[in-house]
Amino acid sequence: MSGILDLLNSKAGKAIINGVSQQTNQPEGKTQDVLTMALPVLMQAMKRNAQTPQGAEGLMNALGNNKHDGSILDNLDGLFSGGVDAGVLNDGSKILGHVLGNKEQNVTNALGAKSGLDAGAVSEILKVAAPILLGFLGKQTRQQNVNSSSGLESLLGGLLQGNSPKQEQSFLEAILDADGDGSVIDDVAGMVLGGNKKKGGLGGLLGGFLGKK
Repeated sequence: MSGILDLLNSKAGKAIINGVSQQTNQPEGKTQDVLTMALPVLMQAMKRNAQTPQGAEGLMNALGNNKHDGSILDNLDGLFSGGVDAGVLNDGSKILGHVLGNKEQNVTNALGAKSGLDAGAVSEILKVAAPILLGFLGKQTRQQNVNSSSGLESLLGGLLQGNSPKQEQSFLEAILDADGDGSVIDDVAGMVLGGNKKKGGLGGLLGGFLGKK
């Protein structure tokens, strides 16, 4: 199964990074760094949410919406041409609120601390990225006929970790539990940006991807 970072490393991923960069007026390299760290974090948060009946139902409903059927990935030129539509940005804001809840500010602060962007810039990047991520996941659920909470959790887990060691999963948990003081980012930064010696799994993918400037 292809992972979420495979999407970013594809031709479509390059178009996403470039488009989000232009939309938010942020450097392409830093936009890439934020997306590479943020998308797995958002998926880990969804996986957490899917472990409760209410959370799983809400996510299944969102992914079942025609708005998140994957068509957004088929028309990236249209999405970014002339600026992203306000409706898409509003959708992104709602997605972040549902997925991250009261941890949204902590997550944006932590990602900002590592990427060198302020939290406001990170938030704008995530508002554009969230509907794209939901479209990607919606397409996956349709292709794999996912129609239950257990199937959804399995899908998210597969896209997230592959052969990922537990310590790399703990990075995602740490970001979600960060209290905003930056210390968590300092502790795990090496794991994400290449300090982890293991080549396989999520940490290796993150380190390898971020190393390709």
